[in-house]
Amino acid sequence: RIDVRSAAQMHDAVLRALPADVYVGAAAVADLTPENIASSKNKKTAGQDALVLRLVRTPDILADVARDARRPRCVVGFAAETDDVAHYARGKLEKKNIDMIAANRVGVAGSGFESDDNALNVYWRENNDAVGERALGPAPKTTLADALMDLIEERLHA
Repeated sequence: RIDVRSAAQMHDAVLRALPADVYVGAAAVADLTPENIASSKNKKTAGQDALVLRLVRTPDILADVARDARRPRCVVGFAAETDDVAHYARGKLEKKNIDMIAANRVGVAGSGFESDDNALNVYWRENNDAVGERALGPAPKTTLADALMDLIEERLHA
């Protein structure tokens, strides 16, 4: 385990850990991060009614792992989507040049965040650029994790 406090530290730690056989990018890292990090508390000042916070794009750990020269044999990402799950997951699979993506629908009762259960639609790239897919669940998240690891192992040997 490597403790980090920021997306930038996580990015550096992940790339330092390469090479690896498999990378599963399960961390939900923010897409945007503050441009400047204050070293001390931002105090209210007289006449200040608003604070402007500039955000910049966070480095894309998953995409950087996939394009690294020490790329793992299998790079797996996740996609939490509110609608059109298959479309967005397949797009992420191609755009980030990863091998597999586990997608779930969020914002529905009984699955996703704040629930012990979930369901996944897993997509992967085949040798001929076709996309394979398999539905996992609904089931407890621990059961889904085991099923996803079994699928990753199956795909590694395919």
